[in-house]
Amino acid sequence: MTTDSPFRPALERALSHALDHLDHLEQQPVGARASLDTLRTRLSRPLSDAGMPAAQVIDALAADTAGGINGSAGGRFFGWVIGGALPAALAADWLTSAWDQNAATFACAPAVTVIEKVCGGWLKDLLGLPRDASFALTSGCQMAHATALAAARNALLARRGWDVERDGLCGAPAIRILSGDQLHGSIARAARLLGLGTGAVRGLPVNAAGQLEAATLQQALAESAGAPVIVVLQAGDLNIGAYDCFAQLTPLAHRYGAWVHVDGAFGLWANASPRYRHLLAGVARADSWATDGHKWLNVPYDSGFAFIAHGDAQRRAMSYEASYVTHNDHVREPKDWNPEWSRRGRGVAAYAAMRELGRDGIAAMVERCCAAAHALVTGIAALPGAELVWEPTVNQGLVRFLDRTPGASESDHDRWTDEVSNAVLASGEALFSNTTWRGKRCMRVSVCNWQTGDADVARAVAAVADVLREDEKAGT
Repeated sequence: MTTDSPFRPALERALSHALDHLDHLEQQPVGARASLDTLRTRLSRPLSDAGMPAAQVIDALAADTAGGINGSAGGRFFGWVIGGALPAALAADWLTSAWDQNAATFACAPAVTVIEKVCGGWLKDLLGLPRDASFALTSGCQMAHATALAAARNALLARRGWDVERDGLCGAPAIRILSGDQLHGSIARAARLLGLGTGAVRGLPVNAAGQLEAATLQQALAESAGAPVIVVLQAGDLNIGAYDCFAQLTPLAHRYGAWVHVDGAFGLWANASPRYRHLLAGVARADSWATDGHKWLNVPYDSGFAFIAHGDAQRRAMSYEASYVTHNDHVREPKDWNPEWSRRGRGVAAYAAMRELGRDGIAAMVERCCAAAHALVTGIAALPGAELVWEPTVNQGLVRFLDRTPGASESDHDRWTDEVSNAVLASGEALFSNTTWRGKRCMRVSVCNWQTGDADVARAVAAVADVLREDEKAGT
């Protein structure tokens, strides 16, 4: 006599709620609707002494979070460079949780360990990176930066006879980090985590195109002569998607003995597209690279990738051996390359996503997102009362909205720009995140979702037009 699986009721309810969410994204508001007080009231309950059936927990969870979930999985979410999740990636992520493997060692997770090794090879091929580069699958680009910069710290100090893993940083030569002044905050956080300190990070002025120029970098390198230096270059900066000139800057940095790290959180994926890979000419000559999977590869959170041209430095920075830790000399042991031991099998979702799309599908997704971003930005900028600030090179662009009040100041335009974005969010039609760029508040348009299509672009532009039209009526 067989009994039904104890997992089935809860998993079936989860499937039902998940499909209800995903299948109604086009009809639902993109932004969360439930207030903070409502969510606290629903969710901040005293923990009961008695438990409850698993299926009932899932139903209650879906009910209590209703209205508190952003529609970031859908095609009208244009904030913060957040991608969605491909069907195969989402399903593989569910399997990853069901398998519940600790992807630290082959002994704990044989198949997942092999999947991770395959993923690394596929990713290097897609991203145009050296085949012999080592890699790590991390929780996101933040930890990919930390992993890569830990390898840089090891290599730079080893050249000066300092074993940082053994002796720490007290008394070590001070490492400096040079980058354009539009660098992402995750670089500064990585510097904090690694004990280098934010004071080691120097943002250099960039040109009108958002690029670090060779003369500027050379001057900073000359001023740092003799010190260990990490140069961080941008492959798609956070506001306008600017790309540094890798072919020019990387050899320059290397002449001064610097380590070159590339922040390609989303922009490194342009190398998967024949149309856009010219932006990354020379990028393969860097020393390390970081990017996200939960952005342009469209896998569920959390997924980041670090690649290091000098695998010995990465392994020295990350590996640790102990008698209680199983080691297999015949396979790549993930724990030797990652900052974590206990970790989920992040490679499974990435593996599934790449198999679902294939090389051509990934290129098409990148190009489709770039085309949608261009249509969004130019379509919004053409509306009365809107202003084009940055026309997208890839999937990032900026627009601004001008207060029509006679004598309106720059601060009035800033305020009105935020109000327009908030009004669009309130309409439920789209979600944009704003930013301050070169002293101006802007609506930041980011397209990173495999589902975004022409209809989504049209709805978003129409939503902005409605807000501006209402303002015009109110002013007459």
